[in-house]
Amino acid sequence: MKENPETDIEAGSHRISTELSRNLTLLHVTMMGVGMMIGAGVFLGVGNAIKVAGPGGVILTFSLNALIAMFTAMSYAELSSAIPKAGGAYNFARIGFGRGTSFLAGWMEWFASSVAGSLYAVTFALYFVNYLSQLGVITADGIQLLLIEKTVAVLIASLFIYINFRGVSETGNLGAFFTLGQTATLLFIAGVGVYTVITDPVRLENFKPFMPNGWDKLLITMGFTYVAFEGFEVIAQAGDETIDPRRNLPKAMIYSIFIVVFTYVGVAFAAIVGVKDVGMAPWQWIGGFEAKGFGEAVSQLIPSYGNILVTITVIFASTSALNATVFSATRASYALGRDHMLPPVFSKLHAKRRTPHMALFFTGTIVILTAAFLPTIDVASSASMMFLFLFFLVNLCVIRIRRNMRDEMNYGFVMPLFPIPPLCGILIQALLAAWLIHMSWIAWIVGPAWIASGIIIYYFYSRHKATRTEDEIVVLKEAPIPEKKDYRILMSIANPANAVSLAMNCYKFCEAKKDKTEIEVINMVPVPPQVPLSEASKYSQAGEEAIGEAMLYLGSRGKFGSTMRYCRSIARGIVSAASERQADLLIMGWHGQGKEGFTLGSNVDPILERATCDVALFKDCNQKQYLNILVPYAGGPNATLAMEVASIMVDHNSGRVVVFNITPPGQPTQDVDAFIDETAPKINTPRSLFEAKYAIAHQRFITLLEEAKDYDLVVIGATGESFLKQQLRRSLPETFALHHKKALVMVKAKRQIKSFIKRWI
Repeated sequence: MKENPETDIEAGSHRISTELSRNLTLLHVTMMGVGMMIGAGVFLGVGNAIKVAGPGGVILTFSLNALIAMFTAMSYAELSSAIPKAGGAYNFARIGFGRGTSFLAGWMEWFASSVAGSLYAVTFALYFVNYLSQLGVITADGIQLLLIEKTVAVLIASLFIYINFRGVSETGNLGAFFTLGQTATLLFIAGVGVYTVITDPVRLENFKPFMPNGWDKLLITMGFTYVAFEGFEVIAQAGDETIDPRRNLPKAMIYSIFIVVFTYVGVAFAAIVGVKDVGMAPWQWIGGFEAKGFGEAVSQLIPSYGNILVTITVIFASTSALNATVFSATRASYALGRDHMLPPVFSKLHAKRRTPHMALFFTGTIVILTAAFLPTIDVASSASMMFLFLFFLVNLCVIRIRRNMRDEMNYGFVMPLFPIPPLCGILIQALLAAWLIHMSWIAWIVGPAWIASGIIIYYFYSRHKATRTEDEIVVLKEAPIPEKKDYRILMSIANPANAVSLAMNCYKFCEAKKDKTEIEVINMVPVPPQVPLSEASKYSQAGEEAIGEAMLYLGSRGKFGSTMRYCRSIARGIVSAASERQADLLIMGWHGQGKEGFTLGSNVDPILERATCDVALFKDCNQKQYLNILVPYAGGPNATLAMEVASIMVDHNSGRVVVFNITPPGQPTQDVDAFIDETAPKINTPRSLFEAKYAIAHQRFITLLEEAKDYDLVVIGATGESFLKQQLRRSLPETFALHHKKALVMVKAKRQIKSFIKRWI
């Protein structure tokens, strides 16, 4: 998320001032989510799913999709509680991965919700026109009937585009009314199905065979109907317009999933048991009607008024879903315009209605064109495809943001069992997306084509126009080494006072690595949050002086580069720079004091945990040479790096490095001599420089503290425990570092596989 300040400042000065009205309650946003989900999922999904997977397949399809959706819903809930503003996945990706990825997220979000809206308009048209045909009002067939259906779809889409223009209160109130109506009627149908089985248990024979076409067909039906579980997406879009969003958005997402899966399974069950005496297997009879199979099944279940009940339900369900998807798609494109990813016209608000009317206009255009020209099955598959791509990205975002920015976020909801839910969601969604080709190959053309067009727009327009957000890392001044070739050290300095001492210690590493060292100095400029970035230069003087001091000392001792950056989190800025510059070692100073809520400090703790390279933390290391160095050894993953750093810091002519092990009474002693024999050749250091020392003691901390008094320097490995575990119990290395009053270096070695995951995830 590294950006150029000049572009940001210039663009920021022309930013359109926007403010949406905050009127939506928990009921409103929950009903918007439910309304977006209960639509085509029932009316189109039941008939098609039964045809492909059989009677048992449709029940499992909705149940398993709900489970998968819950994985992603928890990701949305956590991120929405921390980033509650219009834009949804676009905002999450902007913070998690930067501008390019966030534009694609918003671009997919806009298209997915728009296409889903057209699907609900088509669903309404299919059932409404079919009912009028049964009444004899419409007698057309063939191409004429298709044209009538398309016309009705365009008209109902236009109506709800206008309702969204009227304002968020009208959108929320009308959406809640329609959603409550549809849910009540669908639950009534489910109740009739249960009553039918109680009075006539033979109807359960309709479930035989349970999976007539094989279990692999589940992947096809799950991929096709996954669009029916995307309601948490519209809830995430309402962050700027919801009352108390940090609490209400997560609640609405979780509540909506439970309401919807209960409704889906209930009505699918009722549709299957409602069919009797049709001259063939009931599931084949329902599947033969495909998109209209649900309506035909309910007509069998409730002969006297099944058709009118289904029609009423379709009116409620498809229109509430259409209303919600138009709202969601509009907010996605509005967010892109707000940050100048798309032309600023997208973020204009109507002077009276306070609605993003221009974003609504472009969204309505996509909805109407898709409803008018794409076949129904391809509309549904294209929407599912795009949502699968989008949810895949959101699950990646929640992992990355929790790891890199949890100390910066104010969470209203934190998912349990992290990171299992998002990882499960990622794997399953990738599988479902791949399997969708069996349902619609057009979806695998439309989806990637939309993404490709987004990449082109971002490359030629958005990346040059986008404005800065407060979460981004901004490069204020930079003279980097363009290409890494050898051993690269990133040295973080905060002020001129410690620049020379850090440079002096950095020089020792340069000597040890001979002529292979590349040095880059980073200074994170401490711009207060309330100060605009255009004023950052007023806070950069100390950093410039510190870099100058370091350059005077190190400039002639290898390749030298520097960078000055601003980030809301200094730790994130340093970790990001270390990863971006492919550093092998990060050197930084430490004042030797902890901070409330942290072990070693608000910057040091996350850097030690998240850095993708070796880290060396220096405290009071102002001597040019050290004669007596102590290396506490307990067999941890940082022991080899501690020995290497000690061998670099010690005077090779008359110094010594003591590797010290303390073992509690009754426990086996670590073989320090064997460790030295094995490690010395690896770090190209004479064995004679090291000696082993052992101690048996109950109180390891007191013994180590007393032993350290006789040495010039202590080099100790950091704990391998996570930051969260350290909050519960401070480990020995960190406790010792806080109490030891003399020179100390704390090190933490990178782990190859873990560092690779950190770098990319």
